[in-house]
Amino acid sequence: MKYTGFHIRKNDLVEVLSGKEKGKTGKVLRVYPKKDRVLVEKVNFVKRHSRPSGRTRQGGIIQKEAPLHVSNVLLVCPKCNQGKRMGNKTLEDGKKALVCKACGEQIERK
Repeated sequence: MKYTGFHIRKNDLVEVLSGKEKGKTGKVLRVYPKKDRVLVEKVNFVKRHSRPSGRTRQGGIIQKEAPLHVSNVLLVCPKCNQGKRMGNKTLEDGKKALVCKACGEQIERK
């Protein structure tokens, strides 16, 4: 089943809800909407064995971040300073805004 509610975008601060990295927070580096995954900075490191090639002169074991499923992360509210559920709210001028369900704070994005 596809997850359709993508509140998370690049450069958002998110908290990991489950898995070995539970409780960690990080910035979203990349979003994969077709695969329902997000790549979070300094979270979910995996080791990959690589051979020397044209791009990587030295072979060996490389550590890099692996994507997490979007259902395992929550957007961090700047006021609450922890991962909270978010909702949409229509403003007076007709624009939609993301709002924290716990405190009602509007989330500003760049």
